[in-house]
Amino acid sequence: MLKHLSALLLVIGLSACGGGAYVEVGGGGGGGGTRYPEPNPTPNAPTLSCSAAGLAASAASQWGTVCMLTSSGEIVVELYDTYAPQTVANFYKYVAAGFYTRTLIHRVDRDFVVQGGGYTSGMVVKPPLYAPIKSESNNDLSNLRGTIAMARRSEADSATSQFFFNVVDNTSLDYQSAANPGYAVFGRIISGLNTLDAINVLPVYTYSSTDIQPRTEVLVYWAQRLK
Repeated sequence: MLKHLSALLLVIGLSACGGGAYVEVGGGGGGGGTRYPEPNPTPNAPTLSCSAAGLAASAASQWGTVCMLTSSGEIVVELYDTYAPQTVANFYKYVAAGFYTRTLIHRVDRDFVVQGGGYTSGMVVKPPLYAPIKSESNNDLSNLRGTIAMARRSEADSATSQFFFNVVDNTSLDYQSAANPGYAVFGRIISGLNTLDAINVLPVYTYSSTDIQPRTEVLVYWAQRLK
């Protein structure tokens, strides 16, 4: 876990090679014979609506919800606007704008995190639409299995569009202090945890401790707010 934590705090910096500087990783592109993930064999969404199971999970939740369809399956999250109002509002804005349509789950760090929201096919950076938001990591929510949190740069108040799912309990990513602010949790998977587990075990290319890409692109076909 210490290896993972130090990797998360490493600033890579955006570069001509397509690198990133979030919990995310660098983009793997360009130099040294780097191989991009193969295109997904199913580039088009098999459906444009949330499943009956996803809709039922949403209806049972007291919170606002978002349904996300990936090439590995569906995920429905409930979002805790009482605890992270700016973070949830920011995520809703990106969803409403259709920003996540045909983006990638570009980092699959097995038994740690699965991350998306910043690249399109071919590991092309997708610039954020809105200004960075203030970190709300000190909100009593923990980076437990199945939660969704904001990726960011080394500065606490730098999150934009990128998010990650915690595959396991990652309490070392929680807020500790102003000097060690951790990562802001703002929701939890309420349907589709099996999808997260399926993504977690996909074959990957490991370029560095923070650059771990699935060998075949994992697409986010769309994300829709349900309520």
